Amino acid sequence: MSELAVESKHPFVSLVTDRIPIMVILTLLIFLIFARTGESLHGQLTKVGESLWQDYFSLREDLPTPTCNKTPDIDARLNQLEAESAASADDFDLFDEGFNRGAARKSLEQQKVECIASYEQAEYFQGKVTPGVKVFRYIEHKFAQASLFATAQQQLFLVILLFVAASVTTQKHHHIAFRPIVSGLDYRVSTTLQLVANGALMFSAWEFRGDSFNSSIAVSNGEIINGLAIGTTILALVSFYQVIRPPKGLEHGGKIGRAMLAVPLYTYAMLFFAAVTYGVKFHMSGLAIYFSAFFESAGTYLDVALYLWSGMLLKQTQLGERVFSLFTPWKLPPELLAFVAVVVMAVPTAYTGASSIIILAMGTVVYRELRKVGTRRQLALATTAMSGSSGIVLRPCLLVVIISILNKEVVTDDLFFWGVRVFILTALVFFFYALITKQEPLRVAKVSDALAPSLDNFKSLLPYIGVFVGMMVLYAFALDAYMDQFSAPIMLPVLILAVIIYERKVSTAEPIYHDPERKDGVRASLTKSMDDASIHIGALLMLMSTFMIMTGMGGKTVSATFLTDFNTVWATMGALVVMFVLIGMFVESMAAVGMVSLMIAPIAYQQGIDPIHFWMTCLVALELGYLSPPVALSHIFTRQVVGEKECLLAAEEGHNFYYRHEKYLLPLMVMGTTLMIVAFGPLIYGI
Repeated sequence: MSELAVESKHPFVSLVTDRIPIMVILTLLIFLIFARTGESLHGQLTKVGESLWQDYFSLREDLPTPTCNKTPDIDARLNQLEAESAASADDFDLFDEGFNRGAARKSLEQQKVECIASYEQAEYFQGKVTPGVKVFRYIEHKFAQASLFATAQQQLFLVILLFVAASVTTQKHHHIAFRPIVSGLDYRVSTTLQLVANGALMFSAWEFRGDSFNSSIAVSNGEIINGLAIGTTILALVSFYQVIRPPKGLEHGGKIGRAMLAVPLYTYAMLFFAAVTYGVKFHMSGLAIYFSAFFESAGTYLDVALYLWSGMLLKQTQLGERVFSLFTPWKLPPELLAFVAVVVMAVPTAYTGASSIIILAMGTVVYRELRKVGTRRQLALATTAMSGSSGIVLRPCLLVVIISILNKEVVTDDLFFWGVRVFILTALVFFFYALITKQEPLRVAKVSDALAPSLDNFKSLLPYIGVFVGMMVLYAFALDAYMDQFSAPIMLPVLILAVIIYERKVSTAEPIYHDPERKDGVRASLTKSMDDASIHIGALLMLMSTFMIMTGMGGKTVSATFLTDFNTVWATMGALVVMFVLIGMFVESMAAVGMVSLMIAPIAYQQGIDPIHFWMTCLVALELGYLSPPVALSHIFTRQVVGEKECLLAAEEGHNFYYRHEKYLLPLMVMGTTLMIVAFGPLIYGI
């Protein structure tokens, strides 16, 4: 995270450092959407082909001309077979009945009939291969090839995406950190430690490459190993350039404590892991080996990139403000509007895959809408940080899908079934705390005054609903594709882009308010969304990939076998709750799920913890961890979208301890209470 101003660049330098990397990322994401959509389109094309041309399934491939003889000399062939039989006869073979000329003739005549039929069939189908068939099947084959290529090369795509996006994020000083770079000391400390961390990963990557290619065992993923070495080198060179070329306009002075907070989180994690692999394990290539495990789940992390792009596209629409406009006429008190925001934002959270993504995409809208009605800054920050927490248990959240993939004991349907109930519980708990912490009476506008304006505002949402429904119908009829946890990553960018086209080309409605981040034209909106997405993709994927080292390293060095020492499920569950929250405090969500699946889940199951209960507790506890100091990732993302200035102003507000620290305390109370109920409620009910 950084608000450091970027200096103007020479047009050629800007092209190389900004435009080309972003175009690479955009091209890669569009190709992924095209290729994955191609799976459905390919199936539909074959159906269309069969409806246009009878026997199209036989015409899809060139039918070769048979090579058999249509006019064989049967008598000559019989004489040859009889002579071969006599030559191979064994005088001592008591079961040899001699050559059966009649049976052999019958077989040869049948072969002749079949040969003639094969020629006739080939001529029939070859005659039906018209120029139209050739063009159609060429297109169909290309879609099939693109889909197969995209599936086979997912790891390589992720390597390119990660390091190109991370390089963009690095040069724009936008990695995830506690505080932005402000002073010269902040800059020097942050960039120097990034250089050390990236250099350590680069050195390990080249060691890993040397060990792999010098081994007697054939390398099966050479392009990934080479990509890792080249990508880490580029990232290290970007860091080196920043160290030797500091920008102008930085504040003088600074404090070392403040400067350490400007260091990206991934840098601290990378330096720690480098110290362990180099200084403790003395394994020079170990850091890169653990890091490369990130690419084994390439499909999942490519989905994260698509979700992030969806979020940035959503940021270019008026959809968020128009949804909130439904509640504006009711003049809801700040606490009730905060409750509404948490409930409403659960839906996009479920569809964008993680709480961090929705905070980055919609956090500004949530905070702005709350502040418009006079919500105190601390409550607005708390709500923004929590805006994605309740939706991670709803369909089709990517995190739940990952859990079902890694754990055969659970399926997504069961997890989502109970997830709805956990979501309702979280919302009720939030509502309860909103009531007891209110500063003013809970008064709302009269129905007679608010209903008509609210319905008028709803009318402005109807075209958006129409666009979504129309696109969904188009997907259903044209591609036989429907929105679910598997198709959401590739459908959402297209759906939201359709909304942008509607707003820019069709709609005559004026925006409710002017947003300087929202661009006017379709092309400008697409460019801006890609600029924002590339930064966030680089920051989030770099953090995720670094924490993946912990998953690989932790699976070998950390054990949860101490859980077997507990004699009751109550004690086991208590220990699990503490572990989950601690993991959530320091580990990104997807790496955390991988770590829990590997280290903790099998032992917990053996101790009698129901798998569904286990994972519902885990998800709530992880969200509590993300909202808890000292790291508090959700609050870091909130600070990133809201801005440092608003956070500093919020720190000056509040007339007592609770209201001065409400942005931390309210989320902790809500998620902590929910966690206690989810973790121990079923145990009470079971008694």
